[in-house]
Parts: sequence; structure tokens; C-alpha cells
Amino acid sequence: MLPRSEGGQVHILVTNDDGVRSMGVLALARALAGLGKVTILAPEHNWSAGGHNKTMHKPLRIDRVTLADGTEALASNGAPSDCVALAMLGALDEPVDLVVAGVNQGANLGEDITYSGTVAAAMEAVIGGLPALAVSLDCYEPGAEFAPAAEVAARVAAAVTRMRLPEGTFLNVNVPNRPLSMMNGVRLTRLGRRLYRDVLVRRRDPRGRPYYWIGGDVPAADEAVEGTDIWAVAHGHVSLTPLHMDMTAYAILPSLQPLEAILEEATKAP
Repeated sequence: MLPRSEGGQVHILVTNDDGVRSMGVLALARALAGLGKVTILAPEHNWSAGGHNKTMHKPLRIDRVTLADGTEALASNGAPSDCVALAMLGALDEPVDLVVAGVNQGANLGEDITYSGTVAAAMEAVIGGLPALAVSLDCYEPGAEFAPAAEVAARVAAAVTRMRLPEGTFLNVNVPNRPLSMMNGVRLTRLGRRLYRDVLVRRRDPRGRPYYWIGGDVPAADEAVEGTDIWAVAHGHVSLTPLHMDMTAYAILPSLQPLEAILEEATKAP
């Protein structure tokens, strides 16, 4: 079981990369309220696709804000990973036991995890020794309904509070865009492959200087490979993908032994 902070309650930090005033963070905080004390500390503006940042070139600030339903929250000028670091390093009155990032608007599947600020927040928690979840809803349209995904997140969080995740790991949770009653259960999955369709848009400013936008359609995905996160969400399942911080490609280490020998010889002093 997770350790309890002072007072015997689990202290859950909620953050995200869509910004502190997003409806996803509010839905998540509501759903988690029955599990313990919930503190919202999230970026003051949208950090989507911001990746794993650590702000070291400017001061970080925290301001109190009131959300749409009157909920009190904390907003930082830093990235999602900064918000987690601030909490773990003592910016809050009580230590945090669990970090839940989300609910992100838009799935974080396959290679998306390398860009996602939501996933980066969970990574930062793991680096600091805390268990974490990154939770995303497979919907990019305005007016998304976050409550079902938030309820899924609360159920996963409740399970995690009863069992320890292996050290250095966290769960990447992706939820299909449908009511709970229409979901097809939960699947443990591996990462699939995203198919990005980025395009470079070239324009000129009023002074004639070129500037660029990286744009394109929403990434496509290979939905045919059963067992992947992409397949699961496409078939109406909640996807739980365990991720860890050790990115070593162990399977190819033996095949690189000749390279090691070549470089060893090439780097010997004459």
C-alpha cells in the first residue's frame, strides 16, 4: 500500500498539460476526491506537446486560482514536469503520495509519449520516487466529456493505492471516448506505432521574413496489431500501458559487440 501523509490520508497531486483551467483537470480532481486529499497544481497555460521540461533559466511562481466550479487550485508558470517537481521538493504544505496527470484531451498512444506533457509529469514523479498515472481521453473535439475517463482514472488510482507499482514505472492510461457503460473493459497493453502526417507550412511576416508552422492532421495509427495501446482504444477498451524510465535496448546489446570492438581499437592511444 502507499504510505499515508500526515493525517492518514493519501495525498494526490493532480496536474496536466492542457492548463489549470481545463475541464479535464477539474473532472479528474472531482473523481479522485473520494480517495484522499487532492491538490491541483498545474500550468497556467496550455503545454500540449511540451515534452519533459525542467525550467532552470527563470524563476518559477505559484499562484492561487479559482476554477469554474469554485474549486481552489494552484497554477504555475512552469511546465507540467515543473509542477510535479515543485510539489515533490516542498512547495506544498504536505508531501505527495501519488501523482495523477490528466485528463488530457487527446490520446497519448505509441510515440506520443515522447511529446506529451501529461506523460512527462508522470515521468517526473517516477524520477522523484513517487507512483504515477498519466490519463488521456481519445477525443480531440471541443466539448469533450471527461467524466467517464476521470472515473476510470479514479478506479485505477484506487487500485494503485492498494498495490505498489514496480520501482521506476508508471501507468499510461488511455480511455476511449464513450460512456462507461459502453467501454469494453481494460487491457494491459504495449506501445503501438503512430503514423505522423506532419507538414511544414511556410509563411512570411509583414516585413517579408519567413516563418514556419509545423502542422498536419491528427496522427493516424496502426489499429490492426492486437495487444497494443492503439488497438485497445480503437476497439473500445481502456488501455493500461506500464512504462519505465530505463530506455536501454537490451535486446540488441549482444549484436553491438562488434561495434564495441571496432571503436575500442579505433580509440586506443597510438
